[in-house]
Amino acid sequence: MSENYDFETLLSRKGQGSFKWEAMYREVPNLSDDIVPFSVADMELKIAPEIREGLKKYIDEVILGYTGATNKYYEAVISWMKRRHNFKVEKDWIVCTSGVVAALYTGVKAYLQEDEGVIIFTPVYYPFYNAIKSSNRKIVDCGLIEIDGYYEIDFEKFEEFAKDENNKMLILCSPHNPVGRVWKRKELEKIGKIALENDLIIISDEIHCDILMPGFKHTVLQTLSDELAEITVTCTAPTKSFNLAGIGVSNIIIKNKKLRKQFEAQMTKDGSHVFAALGFKACELAYNEAEEWFNQFLKLVDKNQKLVKQFFEEKFIGFKAPLIEGTYLQWLDFRALGLKDEELKAFMTKKANAFFNEGYIFGKAGSGFERINLAVPTRYIEAVLERIYNAIKKEYPKFCK
Repeated sequence: MSENYDFETLLSRKGQGSFKWEAMYREVPNLSDDIVPFSVADMELKIAPEIREGLKKYIDEVILGYTGATNKYYEAVISWMKRRHNFKVEKDWIVCTSGVVAALYTGVKAYLQEDEGVIIFTPVYYPFYNAIKSSNRKIVDCGLIEIDGYYEIDFEKFEEFAKDENNKMLILCSPHNPVGRVWKRKELEKIGKIALENDLIIISDEIHCDILMPGFKHTVLQTLSDELAEITVTCTAPTKSFNLAGIGVSNIIIKNKKLRKQFEAQMTKDGSHVFAALGFKACELAYNEAEEWFNQFLKLVDKNQKLVKQFFEEKFIGFKAPLIEGTYLQWLDFRALGLKDEELKAFMTKKANAFFNEGYIFGKAGSGFERINLAVPTRYIEAVLERIYNAIKKEYPKFCK
């Protein structure tokens, strides 16, 4: 529709029920109107005009009754996966859920018995923990190896855990949230080899698969081999890529018919089938009409992450903001401050009016970190960095240049 999209206008979500905005105002009630949160991973950007105008037209033409997935929705998902990832998906493989998190809960219950183990690479997206604990399954914490801000999988430990017969599943985050890694093909091949040798089922959360920085390529895990496709549940959605978290539709791709039937049976048991007329249409419009908007959005994320990294290098001593490979979430290292978890949170929110996702919610290895959402107009990134700098200069001047 347009060669120049608006990534500068910010619409206040105060009073609209936004999870992160409401949390911010609970923490500090009397904030000025120029303060925005950088926590939960949805965007502080207007949705693509192609989606907005398409939904307006759709509402004029339809009845919003109980509505299942349409052929146009399936075709859009199949086309997008082929275009962006060379992932050839068949219609029958696609199961619709209300979200990827909902799919995690469903998959854990569908495939495992109580007390069986689920391996996760930590620090990791915090609903992974909740999906396992809430169903009385066992969390198997396989910590990533961090070297100067770069994270790698501890394959020796992973293989050890995989050989334990009580551990039946790996939940993979790919690209990885919160550390921003896009796993290399060789890394994924090694994951797949260990999983196949030890009869693990893999739930691969690939919701960030489209959001890649220049020079990085995402490999859909199940495309590596037919054997791997048979043990993998691939979780995707338009919600991260197009700021549609409120539409209630995700595309869960399950090639193995037995696994698919088990998954659908658990959905029936939980009463969690999806009838989302606007969601299916929004997904269709996003994948078919808004690709150019998305391509320009990626440039904004790359610009913002480089701005953050440069600011840290020029202004701070001992703090790190490594560049990300994928997602729109940057992992900020404030460990040098030596603050306890709640102390760091209080400092950021009360002293700097900086509202991030606290690193510790992603696991013990996240202590001392903050996760910043980069899907925000650049001037707000600049403003929060200045607030943090001024607060640290006042309280902890030795960390400032």
